[in-house]
Amino acid sequence: MIVKVCGLKLDNQIEELDQFKYVDWLGFIFYEKSKRYIDSAPLRLKSSKKVGVFVNEELDSIIKIAEENRLDILQLHGDEKADYCMLLKSKYVLVKAFGMDEDFDFTLLADYEGKVDYFLFDTKTREYGGSGNSFDWSTLDNYTLTTPFFLSGGISMESLGVIKNFQHKSFIGIDLNSKFENNPGDKNIELVKTFLKQLNDE
Repeated sequence: MIVKVCGLKLDNQIEELDQFKYVDWLGFIFYEKSKRYIDSAPLRLKSSKKVGVFVNEELDSIIKIAEENRLDILQLHGDEKADYCMLLKSKYVLVKAFGMDEDFDFTLLADYEGKVDYFLFDTKTREYGGSGNSFDWSTLDNYTLTTPFFLSGGISMESLGVIKNFQHKSFIGIDLNSKFENNPGDKNIELVKTFLKQLNDE
């Protein structure tokens, strides 16, 4: 399982999570309207992959930011179309996020098959970005494509049992954010570590 911790801002927390054995990806939000917006990410991480999160950004701007910050992975969290994604996938590992509710039309994802590396399923909100709320993961029984996906949206300590028992052939990882914060962008590092140790039965 890939573990992504997203919305990081503080250098000491970035360094500590980068060195924690159960964290694989660290996410940095380059969307100015986000409470977790950051204008630059550390140029070097010791072990984690750097993920840049964007919302309806111009293609040239994404490429410029990705190059300046040496990003490994791009996550698109807006209304980006499949052809737009394909232009970026040739150079970067690409994650496309979708807001989920009980009425989500899974046929919309077919256009993205082969044009992104991963999907990320978050809770649908009026605005772009996380809400801190979960959606009904049983909805994903309707997902039958082959692109692997991340679970996101309101994952907390109370989610441990559900994640451990969650079964889907395309489930690849989890995205942790608001439920592991003291304030937006300020993570509760000990809570993150406790959650991941218990997830790994340590």
